[in-house]
Amino acid sequence: MNHQKLSMNIKTTFKHSIFRIYRKQAIKNHKLNYLFWECTLRCNLNCLHCGSDCLKNSKIPDMPAAVFLKVLDDIKEKNPEKRMMICITGGEPLLRNDLEEVGKEITKKGYNWGIVTNGMLLTKQRFYSLINAGMTAISFSIDGFEKEHTFLRVNPESYKNVCSGIALAVEFQKKYGNRLVFDVITCVHSKNLEILENLRDDLICKGVDAWRIFSIFPEGRAGKNDLSLSNEEYKKLMDFIVETRSYKDKNGHSIHLNYSCEGWLGGYELKARDFFFFCRGGINVGSVMCDGSIGACLSVRTKDFIQGNIYGQTKDSEEKKVCVSYMDVWNTEFKNMRDRFWTKKGKCGKCSQWKKCMGNGLHLYHDMNCEPAHCNYELLGFKR
Repeated sequence: MNHQKLSMNIKTTFKHSIFRIYRKQAIKNHKLNYLFWECTLRCNLNCLHCGSDCLKNSKIPDMPAAVFLKVLDDIKEKNPEKRMMICITGGEPLLRNDLEEVGKEITKKGYNWGIVTNGMLLTKQRFYSLINAGMTAISFSIDGFEKEHTFLRVNPESYKNVCSGIALAVEFQKKYGNRLVFDVITCVHSKNLEILENLRDDLICKGVDAWRIFSIFPEGRAGKNDLSLSNEEYKKLMDFIVETRSYKDKNGHSIHLNYSCEGWLGGYELKARDFFFFCRGGINVGSVMCDGSIGACLSVRTKDFIQGNIYGQTKDSEEKKVCVSYMDVWNTEFKNMRDRFWTKKGKCGKCSQWKKCMGNGLHLYHDMNCEPAHCNYELLGFKR
C-alpha cells in the first residue's frame, strides 16, 4: 500500500470513529425530522420492481386528509424538532386531488413538504398548483431511456411523461433556484447497467443537478422478478458512481450523484455517497402508512417493524378516527430499530464490520429471526 492510500485509509478510519460517536448520540436522541406519508396505495403504473406491490385499484382505501393532518397536529404539539420534512408518497400521490389542500395545511404548520412521483399525471398546471400550495421538493423516477424505462415501468407513455415532468422542474429551478429541491432517482438492474454512462450525459444535458441511484432489493413484486445485480455487476455500479462523482462532460458540466442509504460499502464509503451508511429508520425517519400503520422508512414493511396503528382498536371500523398519539409511539416504541444488537447473528454475528454496519438496512429483513436478504459488503468482494 502506498503512502497516499495509507493516508486516505487513516483519514477515513478517523472520520468513521467520529461518525460512530455522532450515530450513538443520534440514536439516543431519536429526533423525528423526516416523515413519510403513504397517502395512497393506488398507482397508474405496474412496475416490475414495486416494493409495495401497488395496483390501480388498491384494497386499502386512501387515508383521509383530515386523519393525516390530525396526526401532524399531535406531532407539532409534542415533537421538539420543528424543522421536519414531510414526504408524500404512495402508490402514486398525484392520483389524489386534494394534495394542494393538504400541502397548504402542512405549510401552515411550519413544515416543508415534497412528493415522489412517476410523472404520469404531472401537467404544467398541476405542477404550479403544487408549487403554489407550498411544495418545496420533488423526486422523479427514471430508469434509463425509453426502452429501459418502459421495461421496468410497463407503460409506453411513462418515459415521455417523466421527461416532461423533469423539464418542468429544471425550468422552475433555473428561474427560482433553491425554492425547489429536486432530483432524479434511478433503480439499477442488469438490463440498464450498461446505459448508465449515456443516461448520465443525458441527465446533465437536460439540466438535472442531482441524481440518486438505488439497487433493487427483493420486496413486493421485485421479490418475484429477478432484478438483483450479481457481485460483478454491483461492483461495476459502485465504480461507475465513484467515477461520476468527479465526472465532467465535454462542456465542463457535472451532476451530483449519490448511492442510496442501503448498506455498508466498505472501501466505497464516502466515495459512492456523501455520508457514511446509517439506517435511520425509527431514529430520525418515521412514516404513516396508508392503513394507519406506524413505521419508519416505507421500504421497511414487515410486521416485526410495525410499531402500532394510529387508528388503535378501531382500525377495522368504517369510521376512521385517530385514537393513538404518533409521538407517544415514537417516544416509547421503535426499540428494535434503535437497538440493533438482535442483528448480530449468523454471518453478521461473525463479521468484523458489524459495528460499522449494524446488520445492514432494516428493509432487507423479512423478520427479526432471519438474516438480511443480502450483504452489500460481501457483494463487493470484501471478506467479512
